[in-house]
Order: sequence, then structure tokens, then C-alpha cells
Amino acid sequence: MGRTVKLAFLGDINGAPGRAVLEKCLPALRERWAPDVVVANGENARNGSGLTPELYKAFRAMGIDALTLGDHVYRDPKIVPYLERPEEPVARPANLSARSPGKRFSRIPAANGRARDIYVVTVLGRVFFPLPANDPFTAVDEVIAAIPERRPIVVVEAHMEATSEKAALAAWCDGRAALVAGSHTHVPTADARILRKGTAFITDMGMCGPYDSVIGRQTEAVVRHMTTALPVHYEMGQDDARICGVFVEISEDTGLANRVERIELQ
Repeated sequence: MGRTVKLAFLGDINGAPGRAVLEKCLPALRERWAPDVVVANGENARNGSGLTPELYKAFRAMGIDALTLGDHVYRDPKIVPYLERPEEPVARPANLSARSPGKRFSRIPAANGRARDIYVVTVLGRVFFPLPANDPFTAVDEVIAAIPERRPIVVVEAHMEATSEKAALAAWCDGRAALVAGSHTHVPTADARILRKGTAFITDMGMCGPYDSVIGRQTEAVVRHMTTALPVHYEMGQDDARICGVFVEISEDTGLANRVERIELQ
């Protein structure tokens, strides 16, 4: 079957509860799935919105190999220099304006017996989405064309609201990406599978954070706003913290998936 790469991709790390449960559960994740590479979405790490340089460094120190971002990419402008440095494995979404600062994808160099580099790219959705973005399908094509390998190992994050848009992007990438992993909605889906041409796909990885909440925020505050229309300050939820994501085993020969399954630990 040849050599394989085992990769874990974790959903949006949500505030302090998400950071704490991630640190707590990483040893169990490594024991159960033995990933060679761990990627995580960090755009909600700063109290639900944004990534700071300090948090980025803390995640890297935990052993996270690459961080991704979404519509909250620039909430803390101090992260921008890290997005611009080629050696830092954190990138802006690829389908923002060409004037937007930061690189369009990250490269995780080969290491520890792994012969192949891994390329990670995030694209934002355009359906029901708060931040205007360019065509995600074209953006993925452009990134893959820019990678200087014949059959690169590519991981695509679909940071999107609509499940239909995520599924369409996965079909577009089928046979060209090892994994298309949905994020942003913070609710894990039960549809992890390998598509016809060998790309693994899950509609949403879920979040790393408090599930006794409304997608990470304190339940009572969200319900109060939705039932009264009064402005409410949304605090982070605190209870039933879990990490959720997706595990994929990738062939180094083909750059495609051999196996995929959900991750959920608490």
C-alpha cells in the first residue's frame, strides 16, 4: 500500500474553554490516532473572535503543526506579520481580495520520516456568508496550480455556512485534494467519507469548545437576544467542552485518502 501520512484536522478552537480542552485532550488524540500532523482552525481562539500572536505561539508549542483562519482573520491585526512570513504555518483565506495581506496557503515541511510536504488552504463561502470573498472554486484551482509538485498532498478547509456549498467544493476538489474539511458552523456532522476519486470529505468538523452552549456562546444570552431582539453581550459557554475534528490517512504515493473518520474527545 506504500507509505501513508496520518493527519488530524481540528475544528474552530472557541475561546478559553476551547484552548483548555484542546490542551487536555491532545495526548489522548495522539494515543488513539497517532497523527503525524495536527492542523487546527484558530480563528475563534481569542474569546470567540480572532487569533493573537501569543495564542498562535501557544498552539504551536502544544504541537499544532499549522493553524487556519476564516472570516475573523484580521480581528487582531497583530497576527498579520505571521500571515506574511513564508515559514509560519498560518495563512489567510485564499479567496480574499488580492490586496488582502498574508499568504494564500501554508506549507508543512516533510519531517520525522514523512517524505512529502503538506499544503493547507482555506477558502470562505459566498452563500449566507458575512465577509465578501471571491470565487472559492477558482481560488482552489489557483493555489493547486501554484504548488511546485506534480501530485501534491493538499488539504482544503471549506470555511462556509451552507452545506451545499461545502459539498460542491468537495466534488470540485475530488481527486486533487486529500481532504476537504468543512468548518465555521461549529456543529459536527456524521458524514465523513471518501468521494469517488479519493478525496476525503466531512461537511463540518465541529468546534473545540463548550457544547453546552449555542455554537460556543452562553445559551441564556443567545436565547434572550433571539426572543427579545434586545442587544446582548455574548459570553463564552463553559460546560461540556470537547474537541472535534476529522482524521484522515493519506497515501504518499497518490496524495489521496485511504481512510477517514471523525474525532471527538472530552
